[in-house]
Amino acid sequence: MKRTLLLLITMGERSLSTLHERFEVIHAPTASERAAAVASHGTRVEIVLTNGVTGLRADEIDAMPKLTLACALGAGYENLAVDYARARGIALANGAGTNDDCVADHALALMLATVRAIPALDKACRQGLWRDDLPMRPQLARKRLGVLGLGTIGKKIAQRGAAFDMPVGYHNRSARHDVPHRYFDSVQALAEWCDVLVIATPGGASTKHLIDASVLQALGPQGFLVNIARGSVVDTSALAAALRAGELGGAGLDVYETEPKPPAELLDLANVVLTPHIAGWSPESMQASLECFLENADLHFAGRPLRTPI
Repeated sequence: MKRTLLLLITMGERSLSTLHERFEVIHAPTASERAAAVASHGTRVEIVLTNGVTGLRADEIDAMPKLTLACALGAGYENLAVDYARARGIALANGAGTNDDCVADHALALMLATVRAIPALDKACRQGLWRDDLPMRPQLARKRLGVLGLGTIGKKIAQRGAAFDMPVGYHNRSARHDVPHRYFDSVQALAEWCDVLVIATPGGASTKHLIDASVLQALGPQGFLVNIARGSVVDTSALAAALRAGELGGAGLDVYETEPKPPAELLDLANVVLTPHIAGWSPESMQASLECFLENADLHFAGRPLRTPI
């Protein structure tokens, strides 16, 4: 008999087909579908598959007495009630390592698009403007790269920056001893040093608005901000004010506080590049994430340690 899986996120047809082969799938990607599914089928659910943004609440866990495994498809799990689930004896896993390359690629793309103003140049070219009528843009090579959060994704971003001959600095809660990059003991100090600051830190209460007006001021009018982590890390109002005042050179954002709605305060700004929280999405990364989840499920129900426990 197939185990019952509550799927709280949108997935492609191929992935859905794979899940249906293995589980009895209750697919509830919208808020209304989710509430109805928990109310109607919660007592049967054994596994939940969600992601960091969508999460899983304590009251939902209470409605699922048979739940023994909750997984986040990606690396993030900030909105999953981890402590509450653990207290209930529920095993927890994420997709750590499955989309690192894709996210790092996208971070580099946002760096180039923002520093070189690629979207604006594309628009100008389509309007018939030639280079003589446009301001020159700085190069990315040899700019100082600051990485906020030198985890697995942050390290891959640093590797890509190194290919552009970018000196790399970083800030974590503590210094790493397995990297050659320069450590800064505060976000402020890192922002004062670097030309491009890339956010790769987890979301959640501990990092909310870590990038505020003072950090943006430290980054300065020649500096650029890239966020492929969580929108909550950046104070959007402060970012909008800095960009409008010319106190920051530009920003490239894959995530924002208002998602899935776009950040209204930034939409009319030419020095902002926006993408729809898609940095970790590719056919390759989605397949790897799905395979990781399936492996974790197999290991869990076989009574063995999970591949990527939270």
